[in-house]
Amino acid sequence: MVEDKRNLKAGSKPATQNIIIENREKLNVSGVLDVESFDDENVILHTDLGVLVVKGTELHINKLSIESGELVIEGDISSCTYTDDDISSKKLGFLGKLFR
Repeated sequence: MVEDKRNLKAGSKPATQNIIIENREKLNVSGVLDVESFDDENVILHTDLGVLVVKGTELHINKLSIESGELVIEGDISSCTYTDDDISSKKLGFLGKLFR
């Protein structure tokens, strides 16, 4: 089972997250806990609200601050998808293992 990184302390308020996409070229995300993996076509993030998969081309991480939970990605952004699946636990093909 996937470790839930969204544990809240007793009495704390629920997590909030902002995602701002500017012209499909710049993505600002708050509430980032960890970057699981990234390349020029996919960025997989653990956030306060679950795993976020960003897809596109020529993706670059321009800013990452785990302390403040902020991330900025630039490139041609085609999709942002939340998933409950643990991406790292999926069986990878030969190329997936090679580029992991």
